Amino acid sequence: MSLTRRFLNWYARLSPSHGKTNPPYEHVVQIGDPRLRRICEPVPVDKIKTNEVQSVIKKLEHVLKKYKSLGMSAPQIGVNMRIFVMRFTPDQVSNAPKTIVKLRGLDVVPFTVFVNPKLKVVDFNKVAHSEGCESVQGYEADVPRYKQVEVSGYNENGDPTSRVYKDWAARIAQHEIEHLDGKLYVDTMDRKTLTCTCWEEVNLSKGKIVIPFAPK
Repeated sequence: MSLTRRFLNWYARLSPSHGKTNPPYEHVVQIGDPRLRRICEPVPVDKIKTNEVQSVIKKLEHVLKKYKSLGMSAPQIGVNMRIFVMRFTPDQVSNAPKTIVKLRGLDVVPFTVFVNPKLKVVDFNKVAHSEGCESVQGYEADVPRYKQVEVSGYNENGDPTSRVYKDWAARIAQHEIEHLDGKLYVDTMDRKTLTCTCWEEVNLSKGKIVIPFAPK
C-alpha cells in the first residue's frame, strides 16, 4: 500500500460517518474495487422472491434513482449476483438536446429488472457514442456497441422475460451486462477519446474542484 493510500484510509476513518458497512451499499463502488472485476454468480430461480434477493433489487432501484442513472448492476453496489436494472424516464429524454435525442436514438424505457440476463445480438452493426459510468466517476469515452440486442432472463417476480432494445436502450443493456461479467467500458473504449468530464471547470477554478462520488 502506498503512502498516499495509507493517508487516505487514515483520513477516511476520521469521518463521523465512518464505520463498517455491508453490501448492498447505498453508494456506487469505484473502479479498483475488486468486486467490479468478478464474474457474478447466477441467482437460483427459486430464490428470486426471497428477502435476500428482493432487498438487492430494491436497493438497486434506490441507488439508480439516487444517482439519476440509466442503469445499475448488482456488483456496483457490492453484490455478486447477476442482476441489473435499467430505465430512461420521459424527463431524462425531454431534458436532452433534440439533436442528441435523434443522433443517439434516445427513447423512454420503463423501470425494468433483469435477473440472470442473457444477451443476443439482433443487429451486428456497431455504433460508437460517448459513454460514462457511475463506477468511473468524472470520465467518459467513445464506446462501440451493437445497435440492437435482445435481453432475456427473469423479472423481479421470477417470471421469464425478454425485451428487444435498440440504439441507446441497447447500449444501456450491453453496458450493464458487461458489469455482470466483470468488465467496464474502459476495456472496450476508444482510448484516445477518454475525457475528464469537468476538464474545463478544472481550468476555470485553477484546479480547485472536487468530483463527488455520491449525490448530496
